[in-house]
Amino acid sequence: MKPLSLFLLLVAPALAPAAPAPRPNVLLLLVDDLKPTLGAYGDRTAITPNLDRLVGRGLRFDAAYCNQAVCASSRFTLLLGARSTTTGLYQFGRNFRDTYPDAVTLPQFFMRHGYRTESMGKVFHVGHGTYDDPASWSVPVHKDLVIEYVDPASTREGSPTNEQALFTNLRRPPGSGPLPRGAAWESPDVPDDAYADARVATHAISRLRAAQEKPAEPFFLAVGFVRPHLPFSVPKKYWDLYDPAKLPMPARETAPDGVVPIAMKRGGEIDAFFPVPKPPVQPYPDDIKRKLIHGYYASMSYADVQIGRVMAALDELKLADNTIVVLWGDHGWHLGDLGIWTKHTNFEQANRIPLVVIAPGVTRPGTHTGQLAETVDLYPTLAELAGLPKPTGPLPVDGTSLVPVLKNPAARVRDHAYHCFPRGDLGRAIRTERYRLVEWKQPGAPAETAQIELYDYATDTVESRNIAAEQPAVVAQLRAILARHPEARPALRP
Repeated sequence: MKPLSLFLLLVAPALAPAAPAPRPNVLLLLVDDLKPTLGAYGDRTAITPNLDRLVGRGLRFDAAYCNQAVCASSRFTLLLGARSTTTGLYQFGRNFRDTYPDAVTLPQFFMRHGYRTESMGKVFHVGHGTYDDPASWSVPVHKDLVIEYVDPASTREGSPTNEQALFTNLRRPPGSGPLPRGAAWESPDVPDDAYADARVATHAISRLRAAQEKPAEPFFLAVGFVRPHLPFSVPKKYWDLYDPAKLPMPARETAPDGVVPIAMKRGGEIDAFFPVPKPPVQPYPDDIKRKLIHGYYASMSYADVQIGRVMAALDELKLADNTIVVLWGDHGWHLGDLGIWTKHTNFEQANRIPLVVIAPGVTRPGTHTGQLAETVDLYPTLAELAGLPKPTGPLPVDGTSLVPVLKNPAARVRDHAYHCFPRGDLGRAIRTERYRLVEWKQPGAPAETAQIELYDYATDTVESRNIAAEQPAVVAQLRAILARHPEARPALRP
């Protein structure tokens, strides 16, 4: 062999282009009604060891907020990357493709770039006249129940209950009478898979195993857990973790002084369950309050175990080193604070959410940030982490990529979070590190018609007083920030 030929033979491997790095997988863990009441977020009551370990593997956002505190709209903001005030999707009973047939959802965007996308459990909100989106997924959705009972006494007047009918989109004959209420909680001595979340976790594990067998095909798995959504139906052993006498009770059960009246809520979703007293019984009797709080914590611990199973499988299958994991609560939940239960408000407890991102090679374990974040930020963040092009529409992508913060938790990419809720008028809100301002008015109405709320969390963490009239300079400053956002689109009719 000639010297030159021998030289080329030896150096050819070094000159060959390096094989492209495998694209990262995405595991999106969605938890219904989960507020940041986790041990890793400082809650001393919560027994959530699996979620605490998950949080410790990545970056914890301490100031993350949903864009609207209701299931369907919050999930639209996640999966469309557009706020409710952009789309007009504020309520149930509307399927986004009816108005935006060409919208590209977050999983659809990944599918278009070679990912296998799968949905299991509650991802899109299904129920109340709203349906899933088959175009977002590579395979049919793996469905399971949201409203579920094992104990016959929980449906004492028969099944389906009102909530079971709503969450299964049951069409009822015109003129049929009201359906019965189901129990707000049950605690039978049954195995975990008597309820949906354990079955969903088992399916997720099977899909991770299938994905391991096709390493060349990256996956985007969206796994939705329904507890701690009502009813608090979980096995007895999770109730037994907590001493009812030691549960945290609401610090304040009356409305903030000077509150804008339409900002308040009494009853609502929780009225669909017995033995919860219907309004005007407020506050609830102490035994009812304590049982609801007990049920919330027990349900959270049940979901914790199921998520722990999925994370253990990710490790066992050696997929963790190339999988981005996101833990996201769709919105918060009032546990009797201000006399409110469930969500559907613009207050802190309904809008602050847990958000954790584990991005191998980007985030560092055990870190946290005070960066204000919104649900809509996840769409551009995940696209950038996966090395995909910047998403551009056709719907506006309202979010800001959080990748700079994932790399450096001290970095800042936005100075406020934005959210809204309609209660007759539309309440558009901005949350800064210190304040929340809410502007209540009709979309398009003159600014001077608005009613204003202002809360200072440096001095008043329980929102005891609306100080808008006392702080005109702060109000003016924050309304100027709010004015940078486009005027809200009116609600699309169901």
